[in-house]
Amino acid sequence: MTAAPPLAAASAIPRRRVVSWALWDWGSAAFNAVVTSFVFSTYLASGAFVDPDVVAAAGDDARNPALVLAKADNATVISTALTIAGVLIALLAPVLGQRSDGSGKRKLWLGVNTALVVVAMAAMVFVAPAPAYLVAGAALLAAGNIFFEFASVSYNAMLVQVSTRETIGKVSGFGWGLGYVGGIVLLVLLLIAFLQSFGVEGRGGLLGVPTGTDGGAWDVRLSIVVAAVWFAVFAVPVLLAVPEPPVSTTASRAQVGLIGSYRVLGATIAKLWRTNRQVLMFLLASAVFRDGLAAVFTFGAIIAAQVFGFSPSEVIYFAVGANLVAGIGTFVGGWLDDRLGAKAIIVGSLAGLVLAAFGVLAIGTTASLFWVLGLSLALFVGPIQSSSRSFLARVTPPGREGEIFGLYATTGRAVSFLAPGLFTLFVSATGDTRYGIVGIALVLLAGLLLMLPVKAVQRSID
Repeated sequence: MTAAPPLAAASAIPRRRVVSWALWDWGSAAFNAVVTSFVFSTYLASGAFVDPDVVAAAGDDARNPALVLAKADNATVISTALTIAGVLIALLAPVLGQRSDGSGKRKLWLGVNTALVVVAMAAMVFVAPAPAYLVAGAALLAAGNIFFEFASVSYNAMLVQVSTRETIGKVSGFGWGLGYVGGIVLLVLLLIAFLQSFGVEGRGGLLGVPTGTDGGAWDVRLSIVVAAVWFAVFAVPVLLAVPEPPVSTTASRAQVGLIGSYRVLGATIAKLWRTNRQVLMFLLASAVFRDGLAAVFTFGAIIAAQVFGFSPSEVIYFAVGANLVAGIGTFVGGWLDDRLGAKAIIVGSLAGLVLAAFGVLAIGTTASLFWVLGLSLALFVGPIQSSSRSFLARVTPPGREGEIFGLYATTGRAVSFLAPGLFTLFVSATGDTRYGIVGIALVLLAGLLLMLPVKAVQRSID
């Protein structure tokens, strides 16, 4: 394996550099919270994209079989697009990650891919509330996910450039925490400006923009534009403050072609297979359960809207609550991590997620119970994310952080089609969006079972 440069001494890392790096996480909430979780994805899955004749025939009956089936079909289109995106990410992320490291242009590719995400978000303003725009909207959602994951590979690899071995967990948690806080702040701003009706029918927010299908859904569409600008602005500091890694450290990787890049990846995995299979077991388990975590937020809001009848404003309230609870869970989980160990936090949180997911299926359509179980799901997500990083950091020797965390990012997307695919399968088989939660729960359960044999305390990879 090619060695990465050792982490710098704590005194050599300016606080400004750490904050600038973490602000990308703050800005990325515009995509995670607004686009994939609580605003645009639920907009695509709403009645706005159902045949008007079906909507008219259903009247005020939200459980009308034809309307339920039509909405389920919309959810299937969205999940199919995300499944395709997941497959493309799994195929291309290893190559792009290696080449950005080897070229010494990690920051450049972070900027390029972030810009493509912003462009995809801005283009969502053209997705009008009509069935003819559903496929275009799903395609933009998929494209945004692809480029966001490519950007995340570079961003996560930069963690070793803004931290030391003593601070890597704290710095990583700081970025993740800012992401949750950024999501709350942005969602509240959008709620006040565009999404809350304030008692005026057909008008949204203090700006009074037209809402609903008849009003062109400008409350949602303008929210996405603001989110795109938000992400663009807060992505700038990391590009200015964090330097590129030296070309000489990984230059050989930049010279290999497509097939050669996969050979490099294969050699890395083979080395781990011979020397430390426990790390490979963890990478496999984390790849599975992180796909389930992504699905919790991606499809949770769709289930809230379609199954439990949440209005767009209620979805935002739920989003704010979910981000707040997730942030609290991350803080408490980080504190317990140092006392109980990362594996205990991961396994306990995954068990809580599986129980809460099946609980959502068991409560029928009772919205008040969904609030309890939905926020319980959010509570366990943050600790798993932060403890997964700390688990790997503890077994990564100095000089190999970039390589191993790059592999972590790559494997995290290798099975990213599982949860969307199973969600699609269960929704298509039953004709009811509610049963999509079964697919998500099965992915989380599989990740839990794969994590159980992994040793809580491990020797270093070397």
